[in-house]
Amino acid sequence: MDIAVISRRSTLGLLAASAVLPARAFAHVAPPRNEIRESLAKRFTDLGTSGTFVAYKVDDYLVVASDRQRSGEAKIPASTFKIPNSLIALETGVVADPDKDVFAWDGVKRPIEAWNKDHTLRSAIAVIAVPFYQEIARRIGQERMQKYVDLFDYGNRDIGGGIDQFWLSGALRIDPVEQVDFVDRLRRRALPVSQRNQDLVADILPVTKVGDSVIRAKSGLAGRDQGSIGWMVGWAEKGTAQTVFALNMDCPEPRHVEARMSLTQACLAEIGAI
Repeated sequence: MDIAVISRRSTLGLLAASAVLPARAFAHVAPPRNEIRESLAKRFTDLGTSGTFVAYKVDDYLVVASDRQRSGEAKIPASTFKIPNSLIALETGVVADPDKDVFAWDGVKRPIEAWNKDHTLRSAIAVIAVPFYQEIARRIGQERMQKYVDLFDYGNRDIGGGIDQFWLSGALRIDPVEQVDFVDRLRRRALPVSQRNQDLVADILPVTKVGDSVIRAKSGLAGRDQGSIGWMVGWAEKGTAQTVFALNMDCPEPRHVEARMSLTQACLAEIGAI
């Protein structure tokens, strides 16, 4: 198969699109088996949109992707950055307890009613409370944020565009392969932060149950100026088997936004992950 393989500190040689080989790649490791499934790509076209799906089936040491190209194209992370933002908030002490530390609503009335209230880290991630996480980022500050984005080797590591905007409308970009790598390191508690804080963030991730399977995932949606890109990243658990995944898709219509989780579930079911 004519594809490139990323070798990273995670010890996963993850599937990437042609020529996607980060200069910051670490020690070379044996790549997993990998395959392109065009039937996964068809699910996006059947919805009248474009997108990509990448999954790493841990027990099978198998990477499955819908395509060679878009799976390696970097996009703005939008609210999927709430995962590293939560880790950094806990590691820096901006948040000590995800259930007890309450951040007061700033009184600004916003169109999403669930945002117009006080929040903890757990309640904020559940309702995708952007203003809460913007305040978290401001309290973390530019220097500490850059430090941890570098430590996480997160995407292009560029937090230009404003401390409370860089993941929404700024310079930060990450591709689906890099998302899978980052989320897998969280799943394995292999990120360079305390295990406690990784445990806490894994615990606050929204959970969807599908039969006897569990999906722990974070959604994201970029604004129209950033291409209306929708994300779903996380991992699925079916018994003892685990599969890490990242999906992104163009969401020009509300139906596409609503389809992110159902499409993720369909892709996971197709590869036997749920």
